Amino acid sequence: MKIKTKLRLGFGFLFAIVMAFGAMGIYYINRISESSKVILKDNYETLRYTRAMEEILNKNSIPLRGRARESFDKNFRLEYQNITEKGEQEEVLALKEQIDSLNAPTLSAADRQKALTAVREHLLAIEDLNMQAIVRKNNIAQESVSKATAYLGLVGSFTFLILFSFVINFPGYVANPIREFAEGIRQISRRNYKQRLDFRTNDEFAELAASFNEMAARLDEWENSSLAKIKSEKLRIEAIIENMQDPIVGLNEKSEVLFINKAAEDILDLDENQIVGQNALEIAGTNDLLRTILNEGANDKPLKIFANGKESYFRLQSRAIDVPADFNADNEQPFRVTSLSAGTVYILRNITEFKEPDEAKTNFIATISHELKTPISSIKMSLKLLKDERVGSLNHEQDELVLHIKEDTDRLLKITTELLDLSQVETGNIQLQLKRTHPLEIVRYAMEAMQFQAEQKNVQLELISRQTLPDIQIDTEKTAWVLINFLSNALRYSSERSRILVQVNHNGNEIEFSVKDFGKGIEERYLNRLFERYFQVPADGQNKSGSGLGLAISKDFIEAQNGRIWVESALGEGSRFSFAIPVAPPAEA
Repeated sequence: MKIKTKLRLGFGFLFAIVMAFGAMGIYYINRISESSKVILKDNYETLRYTRAMEEILNKNSIPLRGRARESFDKNFRLEYQNITEKGEQEEVLALKEQIDSLNAPTLSAADRQKALTAVREHLLAIEDLNMQAIVRKNNIAQESVSKATAYLGLVGSFTFLILFSFVINFPGYVANPIREFAEGIRQISRRNYKQRLDFRTNDEFAELAASFNEMAARLDEWENSSLAKIKSEKLRIEAIIENMQDPIVGLNEKSEVLFINKAAEDILDLDENQIVGQNALEIAGTNDLLRTILNEGANDKPLKIFANGKESYFRLQSRAIDVPADFNADNEQPFRVTSLSAGTVYILRNITEFKEPDEAKTNFIATISHELKTPISSIKMSLKLLKDERVGSLNHEQDELVLHIKEDTDRLLKITTELLDLSQVETGNIQLQLKRTHPLEIVRYAMEAMQFQAEQKNVQLELISRQTLPDIQIDTEKTAWVLINFLSNALRYSSERSRILVQVNHNGNEIEFSVKDFGKGIEERYLNRLFERYFQVPADGQNKSGSGLGLAISKDFIEAQNGRIWVESALGEGSRFSFAIPVAPPAEA
């Protein structure tokens, strides 16, 4: 029988027992409920009607008139419609006769008193009949409850015995084979490949046992086989590593040299026969390049190394090697999975063929940009002379042309300057002239530099800051350049008669600078790419797009000063560009 069938039969049996017990309970609860309804409904209503009639007789003069007569008649009719007990109808009819006599206008006072007494006696008789019925029905209900309790107790005890037996015996159908499997796996983990399982059943456990036995047999064959193949594979791997052109060094978990290929021997000036098995940290004490490799690990910054008779560039990569841990023979948790560090492999990938064209491109950009600055400056000087009245006046059309030429020249000069800064960044030659500076000096300098352009566009620059801010250690020129770039972008995308907020905050160990505009904002999909080189947010036709370098250079300038830079924006709400610089350490006394 399959395990699934066993489980279905077992749980089906449990379900049937529970359903039978539940159905019996519901049956007896319904009987008790019906008995309670009979007690609480008809007889209780009769008592309520008779007491209402007695109260009307006690509170009103006889014969009854008006609303009292109507209320009395109403309760009598309700009682007449609610006759449920034997003898109650005769009493109600007699009550009817006495009521009619009581309300007769010609009746004497003595006869009326007798009729009133008779009415009360009949009402009392009706009440007595219903009270006896309530007692009788309550006894019947109590008997039903006692009987139901006895039946349910008997059935519950029987059900408990069945379920208890089921809980004790049924799990063994599944647990016992699993326990044998666990013991078998534990023996395999202890390298006892002679272990076998024997299940004389026709279910999934028997199939698993057959697979287990086949696995154990294969492992036993492997254990007893020759190690020639393993040695052959080891030699093949060593040959592959040895013939790789990228330098490779392997260390174990104790930082001892496991292997080093020919390319690594040449570049590190080491001999494999002398260093294999030696501690790499001790060897690094007399080998600067190996010390650099061990200290830096995986680093995106290329290493410039003199190799093959020329300067070459290498990118260092390191990989930690983890292997499954061996289980202890006494381990009681054979299914636990873990791993141990087997060491680290260091690879120096030669990227000279990629780095040299990149350097040539950077040098070309720097040269061209530097050469372009001179003619652009001459053009600006010529434009300035054209605007001078002493040279001659210009008509309106010529004046507009000169203005457009000036704008394009300024933009070209800005792009040229950014390209020069970019070449400086790409070559890693950012020269920082750090000095202790108050944050508001940078802000005021940048705002004054952009004030004229803001006035031309009728945009108000507002500063929000405290005067008491700690100093920061920065390159004043480059930091101000970043802030001016932020303000320039904010002006470009701000409408006329709007405002730009410049805010400076002291937040923990940082000073945060931010420029907030109220333009149309930037779509969320572009935010992560704003600081990429040459990336430009698609223009809307109204604003001239820049070169796509300003924010990328800003990011490099700020990060070179151990700062961070970010942007927040939402469509329709404007943009906030921010950067943070660490607070300068306390000045020495």
